[in-house]
Amino acid sequence: MDHITFLVAVVIVTALAFDFTNGFHDTANAMATSIATGALRPRTAVLISGVLNVVGAFLSTEVAKTISGGIVDDTLVTPGMIFAGLVGAILWNLATWLLGLPSSSSHALFGGLIGAVWVGAGEHGVHFDKVVEKVLLPAVASPLIAGVAALIATYFAYRITARAREKTVTKGFRLGQIASASLVSLAHGTNDAQKTMGVITLTLISAGALGHDAGPPLWVIASAGLAIGLGTYLGGWRIIRTMGKGLTDIQSPQGFAAEAASTTVILTSAHLGFALSTTQVCSGGILGAGLGRRLAEVRWGTAGRMVVAWLVTLPAAALVGGLSASVVTHGGNFGIVVIALLALAVATFIVVMSRRNPVHASNVNETHAVSVRSTAPAGVGTAA
Repeated sequence: MDHITFLVAVVIVTALAFDFTNGFHDTANAMATSIATGALRPRTAVLISGVLNVVGAFLSTEVAKTISGGIVDDTLVTPGMIFAGLVGAILWNLATWLLGLPSSSSHALFGGLIGAVWVGAGEHGVHFDKVVEKVLLPAVASPLIAGVAALIATYFAYRITARAREKTVTKGFRLGQIASASLVSLAHGTNDAQKTMGVITLTLISAGALGHDAGPPLWVIASAGLAIGLGTYLGGWRIIRTMGKGLTDIQSPQGFAAEAASTTVILTSAHLGFALSTTQVCSGGILGAGLGRRLAEVRWGTAGRMVVAWLVTLPAAALVGGLSASVVTHGGNFGIVVIALLALAVATFIVVMSRRNPVHASNVNETHAVSVRSTAPAGVGTAA
């Protein structure tokens, strides 16, 4: 424990804070379609998702090893760089949550780390070949694969049940959605909780508390799982609205198809150590399910805004991470305090803005759009 300095402790707490934002930012990945179709009540859905996120965190550590010893050189990384990278990731998560944009928490984390390490240690501190292999290529391929699989599954679901009673079909697929959405939650915990495990492990390696190429200790796995589970339970209602209602008016057969396709892609990638974005995979699945149903409306404007967010997430987080790393590198402990205070101020402003047009469990399915008003509507309470 001699290696756990104050700075290392700050970084670990910040990493768990990111994991928390990852949870409420990405709750929509698992439960948006089940909430939209009525298969699960909103509060029940996020409770199930939170519990299974924690369970999923214990299933694998391959993605964690990719982050702790793959995309950056762990011999050149310092806790200060990791702190700066996490700041970039957290602020991007909060900004896109405010706008209801289901961007990638994973790419925000990768971007923040890449920018911080590049500024702090030079470009040789980033393994760009691994970034391409483990991050960028899966980012392109995974939503396409999930989308095609969901499209085919949706098409056959409607063909097979064409002569059945609509009420019976809806009830059957809603029951199926409970299982498929639960599997997405399990897969989300397996994939996304590992990213924070990797960051904390990287911090411990850089501080000399663990050897090079070490895997995450049990306490790291447990704390990361609990943090993402708690964030998931609080419910990222703003993004749930966009995913469940904003892309297409989804029905229960489509929801089941999208969730089944997404689970398959996420668990396969986690086993192979690909740190993909569950947000992109699930969004691809929902779009594919929308295209697979005849006469279904797909809102391409919303899809286009999501794609733009995906494209700018990594460079935007890298920019903030790099600027933060520059302040930390030149300012030492004072620089860390300055960045922490600035990040806290920005986060507080974002939360205050979200209260002007709240989205919560009671109104998440009322419309497909998320907006930020300049003034709060009369009689509106607090929400997430």
